[in-house]
Amino acid sequence: MARIILHKEIFEYDSNIRKTYPVICGVDEAGRGPLAGDVYAAAVVLNDSILIDYLNDSKKISESRREKLYDEIIKKADAYCVAVATVEEIDRINILQSTLLAMKRAVEGLKIKPDYALVDGNKLPELDIPAQYIVKGDAKSASIAAASVLAKVSRDRYMKKIAEKYPEYCFEKHKGYGTELHREMILKHGASDIHRKTFLKKILKDDE
Repeated sequence: MARIILHKEIFEYDSNIRKTYPVICGVDEAGRGPLAGDVYAAAVVLNDSILIDYLNDSKKISESRREKLYDEIIKKADAYCVAVATVEEIDRINILQSTLLAMKRAVEGLKIKPDYALVDGNKLPELDIPAQYIVKGDAKSASIAAASVLAKVSRDRYMKKIAEKYPEYCFEKHKGYGTELHREMILKHGASDIHRKTFLKKILKDDE
């Protein structure tokens, strides 16, 4: 028989909050740190009857496992939404404000309006519902963990498509993060349309 891995504590965390707010959504982002690409956010509404094996902080799960969880989450969730803030928005209003904007869009895109939002991190987007932020929330709340998986998988898929358009940057390998390979490709080829120009000032300046 296959071994079942269920992180019960993260589901119990949400269940306790549902005693006060019956419909809660978890919110998380992916892609704050990369030098290229949009920043993604997801919002997910689960309920007490939904249990998902292996669900945890997306950074602690393998890529293949995240892909499987993605399909299970969108099948089982009462509601979910994935949203973005673009490279242009990131350069114009900065990465923090863009991340909060993507989170706001994700929550507002849900087909069910939640009573309460649990947001990973230490800042809250502007929402028209009560909310609380939770530092390292993707390891504490099942709803946030589910959002982290949807945001991460969605962004990784997006970066793989970007890699087809800009093969010289090897985006499929580093997903836009500032690895040594990526920095070398930036110095060799310059910035592309998908690069965050405000993130490249030091790299390009060092090359002058």
